[in-house]
Amino acid sequence: MSVKSDSTVHIAIPDTQIAPDVPTEHLSWVSRYIWDEYRECDDLTIVHLGDHWDMPSLSSYDRGKRQMEGRRYVEDITAGARGVDQLSKHLPEHARKVFLLGNHEHRIERAAEDNAQLDGLVTLSHVLDPLEDWGWEVYPYLAPVTIHGIVYSHFFYNPMTGRPYSGANLETRLKTIGHSFTMGHQQGLKWGRIDTVKGPHLGLVAGSCYLHDPEYLGPQAVSYWRGIIVKHDVDDGDYSPMFVSLSYLERRYGW
Repeated sequence: MSVKSDSTVHIAIPDTQIAPDVPTEHLSWVSRYIWDEYRECDDLTIVHLGDHWDMPSLSSYDRGKRQMEGRRYVEDITAGARGVDQLSKHLPEHARKVFLLGNHEHRIERAAEDNAQLDGLVTLSHVLDPLEDWGWEVYPYLAPVTIHGIVYSHFFYNPMTGRPYSGANLETRLKTIGHSFTMGHQQGLKWGRIDTVKGPHLGLVAGSCYLHDPEYLGPQAVSYWRGIIVKHDVDDGDYSPMFVSLSYLERRYGW
């Protein structure tokens, strides 16, 4: 039975990292869960935090290495587009759907910039078209988007260095950024809150909504949290979080 709610609800979907050879059934679980639980929520915003297209064929880290053999740009694009179909199929039509381009989608722009011969062949429209067909609002890489007092971006960075803010102490990051924020990019889950004279500031870092284990992390870095985050009663940067793991969604829909 869906949740009947007059309150404002946000659902954050962390990085899904779709490639040709990875499982994607969790995208249908997420879509069906949102439909089942929130289709009657009048004020619903769904935010994908970016890195849906993994784009291994454009990885600068693997260029010239053996693991690059067999990777194809067209297959990467096709896999991501199919994933968009799976994820979007059951989402309520009235929901606002926001997609933040991540650094993996940015690989497409970077490849075209670095190689003039690819101009017009390798293009961000291959990503934008399937998203816009399903009604997603798409925002540029690292462009902050403020929704009901929460600032969303694929990640937040030090303007002096361009490097992402990181570290286990989320309170320090909250004080540095200075407002409620939500970002993807980093594996696992971190959430924190500080109360200020101007109201609460809530920080959320969640970069994993996939079933596979990325090779680059190695065998000792596979136990981090994966799932989506539902924010109930969103109001001027404040909310009550609910963490919905992929393991729960698999038990519910993975039959």
